Amino acid sequence: MNLYLRALKYVKAYWMRALAALICTGIASGCTAYLPWVIKDMVDQVLRDKDTSMLNYIVISIVVVFIIRGVSYYGQSYLMNYVGQRVIIDIRKDVFEKLQRLSMSFYDKHKTGTIMSYVTNDVNALQSAMVENVVEMFTESVILIVSIAMMLYLDWKLFLVTFATFPVVLFFIDSFGKRIRKSGSRIQEAAADITSVLQEVASSPRVIKSFVREGYEVERFDKENMNNFRANMKYAQLSSTLTPTIEFVAAVGVSIILWYGGNSVINGSITAGSLVAFLTYAVNISNPIKRLSRVIGNIQKALAAAQRVFDVLDLPEVIKNAPDAKALPKVKGDVRFNDVSFAYNENEEVLSHVSFEVKPGEMIIIDSDNSEPRSMMWAENKPAKPAHCIFEYVYFARNDSIIDNQSVYDARIQMGRELAKETPDIHPDIVISVPDSGTPAAIGYAMEAGVPFLEGLTKNRYVGRTFIQPTQKQRANAVRLKLNPVRSVVEGKSVVMVDDSIVRGTTSGKIVKLLKEAGAREVHVCISSPPVTDSCYYGIDTSERKELIAARCTENEICRYIGADSLHYISMDGMKRAIDKIDPEGLCCACFSAKYPDNADSVIKAEPESIIE
Repeated sequence: MNLYLRALKYVKAYWMRALAALICTGIASGCTAYLPWVIKDMVDQVLRDKDTSMLNYIVISIVVVFIIRGVSYYGQSYLMNYVGQRVIIDIRKDVFEKLQRLSMSFYDKHKTGTIMSYVTNDVNALQSAMVENVVEMFTESVILIVSIAMMLYLDWKLFLVTFATFPVVLFFIDSFGKRIRKSGSRIQEAAADITSVLQEVASSPRVIKSFVREGYEVERFDKENMNNFRANMKYAQLSSTLTPTIEFVAAVGVSIILWYGGNSVINGSITAGSLVAFLTYAVNISNPIKRLSRVIGNIQKALAAAQRVFDVLDLPEVIKNAPDAKALPKVKGDVRFNDVSFAYNENEEVLSHVSFEVKPGEMIIIDSDNSEPRSMMWAENKPAKPAHCIFEYVYFARNDSIIDNQSVYDARIQMGRELAKETPDIHPDIVISVPDSGTPAAIGYAMEAGVPFLEGLTKNRYVGRTFIQPTQKQRANAVRLKLNPVRSVVEGKSVVMVDDSIVRGTTSGKIVKLLKEAGAREVHVCISSPPVTDSCYYGIDTSERKELIAARCTENEICRYIGADSLHYISMDGMKRAIDKIDPEGLCCACFSAKYPDNADSVIKAEPESIIE
């Protein structure tokens, strides 16, 4: 009960709409409860006394009652759905905000799918309890109360006889309710497990396919799916058992009414119309009782979800402001850390007794708990205006993107044309691309050079971008999975292979090797961007400068390293000419020139070690 009351507290902000909905519900329920009285008048006056005027009155009143009930039901449904949806939005927001404040230890202990289930499945279950079940419970309760009052008015003795069965009904409702709640909790847990499996599979398709684990994942999903099925069937069994039990008790009650009431009509204690109305009210009572038993079952199920939701909301926050914490004013100056230790959980310490000072605009890099913090002043002087990342047009953006009024596809086509103009000494048989970002540039190259463009490399779509893989082994494996040469296209041919960039050189080397193993006579590598010589410090996960092959090697050295017959980069001017809708001075080309827009050039000067053995 406390859980439900806690959930209902969210209704407080929308109490006017909720009150209006309840009024509509009361009116609709009152109209329903009025109909048996119409039947009484029909039997006692119209049929017995042949009263035509009463008949007309009854017909008109029925029409009016049905119109009022229909309008009331509309108001009830719309308003309660509005309140319910707003409440669910608020609860979901509170849960999400709570998840943001919890420590990493919470995420280490809970599966991603389980966490997602808190915000989706569990909150959705609460929505049912807050809207449909509340409306139905109030509606049936009003009908029940009005029907009881009318039965007392018609014949209190018959009422007492009828309600002798009520304690039995209440016993079954209470007994089954507790069991249904436990079953509802198991349903939510099973649903969370399914969500968890789905999330894990959806986030790791490359791993699954690489290790041929599709069958295993299907079996794992089938297992959780069957657990969910069994949990739902247990709930259905309990709910299905409760309804016929209540039906049997109701049948006993109706039989008592017919026997006792029939004798009362024969003795003249009550009229036939009163007995018919009493019986109708008794049916009106039995139906609400049956529906309320189902509603109570649904509410118990929802309370299981509510328990999970509020358990999350009640979790202690490891890191939180003290009760007397004061808002920090805007300050300027250094920040000092003295003997700081930090851990996400008790067994894994991230920082151990470190001390350092951070200046405004300074980036501190801590590689491990055994190393001294390294400093980089990358934002000492802020740029006067924003700079557009040129690598978006070269590689990152989708071909169909338009960024700052510049079509990415058109820019890449033009990069290929500029590249062909700058390499007049190459006379290939065909032009191919490293798909997909290199394809438009390859098409542009072929158009300018008058050489056929063919698909010499086919791409595995289940493998993501290779240059941001964390290790060289992963990058090499990804290349082998990602690209395969088309032997019939490249065999015996002099091939121009157009790619968007060379970062470390390892990927390009693998591709050149694959093409030559497939029979390519010559492989001329043409790159639609200048040499990548410097790291990006603005959110793109590029390598350290010492890992960038163009940072220490000449074009000829890189050509020998990747095994190509020739290597050609587009010039900086050619690339800027290709991006003709943007002011060239408004482009960030720091990865090619070390000219950073925040004037941090002088800070980032660490000489890298050679990466060529």
